Amino acid sequence: MTVVNIAQPDITLILDIDGVILDATLSEAIASEDVRAWVGRPWTDTVVGVGTTNIREILDDVRSTGLSAYRRVDQRFPSGRELPIEYTTVRLGGDGGVLAVGRNYQAVHELQSRLVAAQRAMEQESWRLRSIETRYRLLFDSSSEAVVMLDTRTLRVVEANPAAARDLNVGPGWDFLAALLTQEREPFETMLARVREQGRAPGTVIHYGPDREPRIVRASLLTSEQQPVFVLQVSRFDAPASEGTAAGDGPDIAELVERLPEAFVVLDRNARVVRANRLFLDLVQVGAEGPVLGESLEKWLQHPGAGTGLRGVLHRYGGLRRLPAVVQGELGSTCNVEISATADSDSQPRFFGTLLRETGERPLPPDPNLLRATFGSLVRDGGRVTLRDLVQETVASVEQHCVASALELAAGNRTMAAKILGLSRQSLHTKINQFGLAGRNPAPSDDSDG
Repeated sequence: MTVVNIAQPDITLILDIDGVILDATLSEAIASEDVRAWVGRPWTDTVVGVGTTNIREILDDVRSTGLSAYRRVDQRFPSGRELPIEYTTVRLGGDGGVLAVGRNYQAVHELQSRLVAAQRAMEQESWRLRSIETRYRLLFDSSSEAVVMLDTRTLRVVEANPAAARDLNVGPGWDFLAALLTQEREPFETMLARVREQGRAPGTVIHYGPDREPRIVRASLLTSEQQPVFVLQVSRFDAPASEGTAAGDGPDIAELVERLPEAFVVLDRNARVVRANRLFLDLVQVGAEGPVLGESLEKWLQHPGAGTGLRGVLHRYGGLRRLPAVVQGELGSTCNVEISATADSDSQPRFFGTLLRETGERPLPPDPNLLRATFGSLVRDGGRVTLRDLVQETVASVEQHCVASALELAAGNRTMAAKILGLSRQSLHTKINQFGLAGRNPAPSDDSDG
């Protein structure tokens, strides 16, 4: 005798040999459904989709063998609810008909659906990571600049792109630090320590490669599941000589830049310093070029109006001409300058040659005699007018003086003057009309662009 072990069926059906439902019983899990309407109807009428075919196959199996395998159907209840049910049937003795028992397959179905969705997501993520890895590998291999990956513990080369192997003669396992000049090892290690702590650091100059040419090296930290690595970008310090000019026949551009009578820097697309002459170092009060490399020029621009959007101005206009600004050195001194810059190309510029020309002596502290003359009237009026009127008059005088000075410093550009004063443009416009300054400082025609 065949014994079928059915654990806790959710649906139990008594059928006749033709598959007509004679009785139906539900478990407590779905006891809220009313299935009395099933009695007297063919079992095939209570399922949907391919379930009809599966029911016919179940009935054929049980008629011929007395037992059927499990098959899943979508069972529709009289309320309209549909559940995936897995059925098996057993033929009862004599003319007893057929016993069908079913288990709710919804939980398993949901788990299978989640598993399939998770597998698809993992496959998509895997393909995405492979695509990203392929793109970065192409960039790494095709870059014209040397790119080297160093082990953060040993500072040995983990990987080097073809440009690094060609120009620097380095490869996996190479001790990068040992190949540096003795006096350049400490600045290099200091740069890496700052990158490890802060994520970025100014570049430094090294003499590397078989020819010991000066090069700028910048570093970043790349974390991975295996181990973190330093990514070094090593670029040539000077631009290569023009085609058709033999080495030594043309002028030494680097020497000419160094001998310029004005402060000069070369900026990259992000307005960061990649080259600076001695007068610029004197202007910002830095003793060597290394600490300024990789820093934004705006770091030393004290004037809020002149420094705001320098990168945007360079990208929008390809340069600028005689922009007034105030440079503050590392030791606290300030100097009035005019900034002029031009790009190396009209389309997609990479570098900007920037000249900072001093326009006068460094600012002096306020003259006590001038302050005494300015506030002399307040001293004379003391005691003859109320303190409240005296304070209001003083505030108005100071506001008028500040607005006039900001307009003069911004060359009439009201947008820039508003930024200097920390006001909205509408508030500045109101104060200009209030103090009668509209005629003295007319706004330039392109004032709307700021």
